[in-house]
Amino acid sequence: MSRQSICRSFGGGSKRGYSSCSAIGGGGGRCGGFSSSFGGPVRGGPGFPGGIQPVQVDPTLLRPVHVDIDPQIQQVKCQEKEQIKTLNNQFASFIDKVRFLEQQNKVLSTKWELLQQQGPSGPRKNLDVIFENYIQNLRRRLESLVGQRGQLESELQNMRQYVEEYKTKYEEEINRRTAAENEFVVLKKDVDCAYMTKVELEAKVGALTDEINFLRCIYEEVRALPSTISRDLSVVVSMDNNRHLDLDSIIEEVRRQYEQIAQNSRAEAEAWYQSRYEELQNTAGRHGDSLRHTKIEIQELTRNVQRLRAEIENVKKQNHQLQAAIAEAEERGEMALKDARRKLEELECALSKDKEELARLLKEYQELLNIKIALDVEIAMYRKLLEGEENRTTIAGGRAGGFGASSGMGGGVCAVGGGSIIGGSCGMGGGILSGGFSSGSGRMCSSGGGNFISGGGSSSVRRCVTTTTVKSSGVKY
Repeated sequence: MSRQSICRSFGGGSKRGYSSCSAIGGGGGRCGGFSSSFGGPVRGGPGFPGGIQPVQVDPTLLRPVHVDIDPQIQQVKCQEKEQIKTLNNQFASFIDKVRFLEQQNKVLSTKWELLQQQGPSGPRKNLDVIFENYIQNLRRRLESLVGQRGQLESELQNMRQYVEEYKTKYEEEINRRTAAENEFVVLKKDVDCAYMTKVELEAKVGALTDEINFLRCIYEEVRALPSTISRDLSVVVSMDNNRHLDLDSIIEEVRRQYEQIAQNSRAEAEAWYQSRYEELQNTAGRHGDSLRHTKIEIQELTRNVQRLRAEIENVKKQNHQLQAAIAEAEERGEMALKDARRKLEELECALSKDKEELARLLKEYQELLNIKIALDVEIAMYRKLLEGEENRTTIAGGRAGGFGASSGMGGGVCAVGGGSIIGGSCGMGGGILSGGFSSGSGRMCSSGGGNFISGGGSSSVRRCVTTTTVKSSGVKY
């Protein structure tokens, strides 16, 4: 930050003078000064007792000023101004950085105090111990879950074995059912054959009954035959009365013959009928036994079929129950396994998050420590720099001077801070600037300048016009 100071000097015939300084530039500063002679005022003069003194003009002021300007002075001044601006900007940026780092240090200190206050009262606990305990708890939970997982896996193996056993039993029951169905088909074929045999036997029984009835009718007809024959003979045989025959003996003989024939026929018919009847009875008895055996077998087969159907129904019910139990066991196993996997994943996620959080906190803690150490080092460095600057400023101010005044026709020179003043015959000058140093000259100054070594400025005076460049450090002296 630069400032330009223009110093004007007015000299009069009296022993009084007035010096003013105007500052042009940014920043805060004060410029201005007044000096008077210490000889006392003059209250009167010739012709004007106690009044205004006449103006006396110094003839030296009317002389032309010989200004010999070096062409390199302006370049040197510009270079010095640019260097001072650069140094001022760097120093201001350093001061701003120091303030920012101090604020950041305060923020970090506040955070650190808050983190320390969050823990229980009493002795400070180490975060590593807390995180280690938390990790140990998570590991114990993980181990318990691993144990539960092993137990669930063993239960799952047992359930799988049960399922395999039930599957084997189910397959055996299916095989039995298939064999029973095949046997049922075979038995049904046998039942159909027996039923057809029964129908055939019933038809044969009907035929035999019809035959017996027919034979019975024949037998009745045969029994009625002799009387018919005798009636026919009585009608057919006619005796010739002209002949003297023994009709009684002849009739008796014929009767005996016919009776013999009828008896033989009756005996043959009865024998044939008896043999036929016995044969039919034997056949009917055999077929009746076969029919009874067939009926018994049919009843037994019916009972077996009913029993097999009941067993098949029971097996189906057991199969459905086993399938439902297997499905339920598989579902419960899957749910338990999914729950265990979910819990394991949650624990793994929580453990990974805690590890990441621990790593992040440790990293932040390390960064905060590094920042704190860097800030402490930088603050200490800047403190040393500022202390050295203050010491050099104090030493330079003590050497260069403090406050000065002169009386007479010449001017007075006033300087605050450190610098060098050359020249000054009659006139008054001076100035006070904030954050820098100034130098001035009198009315007729051949050359003059002041140098401020550390962050100061340089000034040159020609014809009582002083241009001063001051570096503002942001600190008011």
